Order: sequence, then C-alpha cells, then structure tokens
Amino acid sequence: QVQLVESGGDLVQPGGSLSLSCVASGFNIGWSNIGWFRQAPGKEREGVVCISSTDGTWYLDPAKGRFTIARDNAKNTVYLHMYRLQPEDTAVYYCARTSECGSGLSPRTVTSWGQGTQVTVSS
Repeated sequence: QVQLVESGGDLVQPGGSLSLSCVASGFNIGWSNIGWFRQAPGKEREGVVCISSTDGTWYLDPAKGRFTIARDNAKNTVYLHMYRLQPEDTAVYYCARTSECGSGLSPRTVTSWGQGTQVTVSS
C-alpha cells in the first residue's frame, strides 16, 4: 500500500526556517518523482518544488531561492527545507508522488497524496 506521511509543520516567525519530512512506504522513493505542494486558506493547491527519479530538481516561483528539496533513499524520505519564511507561506504542505516533475508539476499529475502538515508563519 502506497503511503506518504508528512511531519514537521509548526508555527514560525517571519524570517525563520523550518524543515518538513515526507516518509514513504509501499514504494521506493528513490525511483519516483516526489513533489511538495501547498494550499493556503481559500486558495487552490499549488506545486512548490519537485525532485525527479533521476535527481533533477525544479523549483516553482514560490520556492525559488528560499526552499531546498532533498532525498534520503536509505530512509525512503524526502525533505523540504524552507528559509526566510513569510506570512504568505502559511499553508498546509503536502508531499505527493507525481507522474511529472518540472514546469508541468500540478495536482493533476499526482498519483498519491500525503495527509498534509500545517505551516503557519506569524509573529
């Protein structure tokens, strides 16, 4: 059974940093495209960053220069390291197994979702 479990969401002050984890089971995360998405209240879910099965990485505009994605195949885990967080980064963050990385990353390409973890940026 394919499963993705996120953790690490928290309340953080503006300008702070936070790291999220996504532990996979039921498949080999190193052979898959894994994306991070987020959904803010009242907004559509959007793609943030993706790492491909060949270790290519794509950062969409919200993440460029501030977020880093990394994968630990031995732990079957993908991480999202976030820096210089701003209130507009407040959202539920989801990791997902996706059929496509790159500019085509969207919820339509997702084959499995995690349950999400809340990130709140506020003073």
